[in-house]
Amino acid sequence: MDSAITENSNLSPCLPLVKTLVVMGVAGCGKSSLGEAAAARLGWRLIEGDDFHSAEAVQKMRSGIPLTDADREGWLDRLGALLQNEATTGAVLTCSALRKTYRDRLRAAVPGLCFAFMRIDQAVAEARVAARTDHLFPASLVESQFATLESPVDEPGMLTLDATQPISALTAQVITWLTPMQEQNSNSNPDPDSTNPRGDKQ
Repeated sequence: MDSAITENSNLSPCLPLVKTLVVMGVAGCGKSSLGEAAAARLGWRLIEGDDFHSAEAVQKMRSGIPLTDADREGWLDRLGALLQNEATTGAVLTCSALRKTYRDRLRAAVPGLCFAFMRIDQAVAEARVAARTDHLFPASLVESQFATLESPVDEPGMLTLDATQPISALTAQVITWLTPMQEQNSNSNPDPDSTNPRGDKQ
């Protein structure tokens, strides 16, 4: 079995009572690419977290000014509300979710929320962001994101991934991780007729 899956073996808090996944990590880790691929495979809505920042927060980031906790509060609440609305139909959210308090804020909105953490070295993330020409986040802010990041690897319902792997391999790991949980949820709510093939009333 893949080491990225066995690294976080406590899957019970992530049972799919809700169909929601947050792909998290610093800028440059590949959140958007994995989020898009995973959403397509799962048939869930993709929610790009960056699209829901306030205009003031966007301007700060474009100017190379790190966001504060206060800047992120309303943003996290908006993302939590979006996940709540999609909890039964399915959604993949891309969100940095750097601090545990940020992740807990999302968990409070959607209990049972799953996370996939894209782990990456700072030098690699900086090189990736510097190579972008159409992103609101300048490479100068990557250092501040690593300073803010609180490692989530020991948190429940957390899958840790090597962000330097191909997106196809990462997507397969996410699907493999989620599939047994999806099957357990289905088995816990069997079709009434499946145990009564003739459809007789009991």
